[in-house]
Amino acid sequence: MFVHGDDAHDMGHTAAGWTGTAVATLGSSLCGLGLVTVSRPLLYAGAGVLLLALLVTWALHLAGWGKPSGPRPVEQWHWRVRDTGARAGHPGCLGCRLAGRSGARQTRPVAVRTPARAEVTTSASG
Repeated sequence: MFVHGDDAHDMGHTAAGWTGTAVATLGSSLCGLGLVTVSRPLLYAGAGVLLLALLVTWALHLAGWGKPSGPRPVEQWHWRVRDTGARAGHPGCLGCRLAGRSGARQTRPVAVRTPARAEVTTSASG
């Protein structure tokens, strides 16, 4: 990967993205062929392959072959680099939430109340 100054940007190419696109292209082609040939079985097959594309892409994303939202560090730009944070889930990611992965939540400091101490004073009366 070449990185040149201002031209440096993360294109988001991932194994999950490429695989999902390839399978979805096949499904779209089957749907189109079914439409042109007026074939209900081809339309259903195309719709099934499109559903398969969705599931395969989601599974690969959860396995770490996708990417979280937003820019990534330069060393993670190559499409063969696995996302190590996928196991915990990506913050704000619908796919991760549907899988039961909440992502790294931003925690706020919690104020802990402790009972006030009673001050013990002794006075020497004389």
